[in-house]
Amino acid sequence: MDTPDEQADQLAALVEAALPDPELTDPELPPDAGFIVTKEHRRFAEFAAAVRRDRYIGLCYGPPGVGKTASARRYACWHELEPLLRAPGRHFTEGRDRADWHTLLYTPTVSATPRTIDKELTQLGWDLTTIRTPDPFDQRTYASTHALPSFVELLIIDEADRLKTTALEQLRDHYDRSRLGMILIGMPGIEKRLARYPQLYSRIGFVHEYRTLSSAELLFVLQHHWSKLGLTLSADDFTDAEAIGAVARITSGNFRLVQRLFAQIQRIMEIDNLRTITREVVETARESLVIGSL
Repeated sequence: MDTPDEQADQLAALVEAALPDPELTDPELPPDAGFIVTKEHRRFAEFAAAVRRDRYIGLCYGPPGVGKTASARRYACWHELEPLLRAPGRHFTEGRDRADWHTLLYTPTVSATPRTIDKELTQLGWDLTTIRTPDPFDQRTYASTHALPSFVELLIIDEADRLKTTALEQLRDHYDRSRLGMILIGMPGIEKRLARYPQLYSRIGFVHEYRTLSSAELLFVLQHHWSKLGLTLSADDFTDAEAIGAVARITSGNFRLVQRLFAQIQRIMEIDNLRTITREVVETARESLVIGSL
């Protein structure tokens, strides 16, 4: 009789044999392959371009789930940059022809201290310069601390609500020394909180409210989700119109909630082998979600 260790080894071998060969599987789609360009995203991109050009501090706020972080990641090409910046070994010149790699996205931890923020922001700037420099011996890769990092034009701080007073003061100091454009992203009310810090608030040149999807935008997003399931959405079809109304009522135009809802809709349709999205399917999918106040 096999020992427990031998049985575990045999089970592991069976599992490994059952897994598909990674070289034979289809390549994964880029992380932002399903990104939907909405009017709100275009407004955010225009706002970010203005902050980057004029080197102000910008403030972006909106309810959770409307797409603030997704738009920031898209603008910064973070789906391409982040893997390079997080790689254990970086190589010079990997992004020397990428003029659109000019923005850093930083999300502080809940317990981030001013010293941690300063160290991590400085390191991010150096890493991007290393990737963007056209020559491995370019002196711009050896910029001093707090100097304007070459190739870095904009810094986006996500989840700025979690920053304490001293951390906000550290960001102001970093902005003053580097003269980068900077965007703080947070929840509604952050603009009132920052107004209590006149030295920081006086440097805010742009404020942008990221809103929920309008009716026309929601219809556009739903057409995308319908097509992903191999279906055609028609507002003239009563069943589709009922389903659209149910989605609008449940999500209130919240982008993230629409995505979560359709993940459940797809699961239900696969289980029940359905080919039509009805109001009943949408409401059944809603029962699988935990939805707070919108």
